[in-house]
Amino acid sequence: MTSYHDEQPTVFVLDFGAQYAQLIARRVREARVYSEIVPFDISAQEVARRRPAALILSGGPASVYADGAPHIDPAILDLGIPVLGFCYGIQEMALHLGGEIPKTDIGEYGFAELEVTDTDSELLAGVPARSQCWMSHRDSVGTAPDGFRVTARTDTTAVAAMEDPARKLYATQFHPEVAHTEHGQHIIRTFLHDIAEIPPVWTMVNIIDETVALVREQVGSSRVICGLSGGVDSSVVAALLHRAIGDQLTCVFVDHGMMRLDEADQVVKTFRDQFHIDLIHVDAEERYLTLLAGVTDPEQKRRIIGEEFWKVFFDEATRLEGVQWLAQGTLYPDVIESGNKTAAKIKSHHNLIPFPEGVHFDLIEPLKALFKDEVRAVGSELGLPDEIVHRQPFPGPGLAVRIIGDITLEKLDLLRKADAIVREEIGIWDTNREVWQYFAVLPDIRSVGVMGDERTYGHPIIIRAVASADAMTADWARLPHELLAKMSNRIINEVDGINRVAYDITSKPPGTIEWE
Repeated sequence: MTSYHDEQPTVFVLDFGAQYAQLIARRVREARVYSEIVPFDISAQEVARRRPAALILSGGPASVYADGAPHIDPAILDLGIPVLGFCYGIQEMALHLGGEIPKTDIGEYGFAELEVTDTDSELLAGVPARSQCWMSHRDSVGTAPDGFRVTARTDTTAVAAMEDPARKLYATQFHPEVAHTEHGQHIIRTFLHDIAEIPPVWTMVNIIDETVALVREQVGSSRVICGLSGGVDSSVVAALLHRAIGDQLTCVFVDHGMMRLDEADQVVKTFRDQFHIDLIHVDAEERYLTLLAGVTDPEQKRRIIGEEFWKVFFDEATRLEGVQWLAQGTLYPDVIESGNKTAAKIKSHHNLIPFPEGVHFDLIEPLKALFKDEVRAVGSELGLPDEIVHRQPFPGPGLAVRIIGDITLEKLDLLRKADAIVREEIGIWDTNREVWQYFAVLPDIRSVGVMGDERTYGHPIIIRAVASADAMTADWARLPHELLAKMSNRIINEVDGINRVAYDITSKPPGTIEWE
């Protein structure tokens, strides 16, 4: 089967660790050029065989002098392929080509003023004489290798950028990929479009066209089954596969009863009524409530819900005839994190399938080359409604992990109504989608209140709203007092059984975004 890089120019990002490589790959794609992350120790022979249009050497947490430090195959620098190095990448380039990297006790972290010292620089063309950049390093190049000219400096770093156009080698000590570097994306585009001469042709439309062609080639005339949750990933997988293979796709929506207000109806309406997908809707709420009765431990809740999902799913799947493929919403970060050599392993692959004895399907993963923001863009292009495409992150066990303590139908109904008010009001206020995630939590306590002339003993609701770029860290959102007051008044007046509202002002870390 063909792959993405067989179809169009590809940039390889050599991964030296941390999260730099993923960010660089995304910035390249934002410049409408396809990128792939590859291990730092890929051989020059393999690079030559795969013929990327350009290479970028990422930053990384190590010192080039440290025991066990990651190093490239030096022959890569002699292939004639345009190469751009960032931070650790500039040091790797200097190390292998005869430059000097003195060991000093002077590092540079955070904002720095970048001074362009060579107005004929190809890489820094169009960058002002002075601008802000972002540094994060201890070692730095003291003397550039023969053939290179130094093109920029900072007060602390003599070689903030260098280049050897004859060999198509370019490097910066600062990080153009981070938003803090004022002209960082301009520098990346200059390298890709002007220096490497890669046309900006990678768009959502050709992503869809290429994926559809690949799926048709892979599946042939076989049938595919997809577990549809209503989340962004599974929804885009379903819409994309339906465009590719039509009636060969069957989706199974296991409704565990833990979804938000009206979401189950929306899933059915979107995929059965709008897209006319063959959809099996399994209403399993009573089944789950029975299994969860009296369970208070959050991990046990997750385990019960996860295991039961696959039991229900495979009960339905095995009733269908001729199904060969199981569709999965694996994304590119999942693929990277499952086999990264240099970064600390973040999580186990979250899409491992617990096939029951005697049951097996081949996996098809049409989104495995895409980042989350690209998946959303593909969903929009496919015609999915905004309510699904821009759906906030939602845990697989659903509201079960936003109810502290045991799960009952009464608690689910209370939380659903309160959560709907929170999402409605913040959604109206947050027109630019600056708040990453917001929802309501129902704690396992009751509190005394006064409503009218009577004392009440009702449930409190906790509102959680956070700002974040990637959910690795998060800060509590500074919502206006007027908005908080409106939500509180509406919840107490409209949701019978709620008599108090609180706002969670804990950041991550030390807290987590979810409560359980």
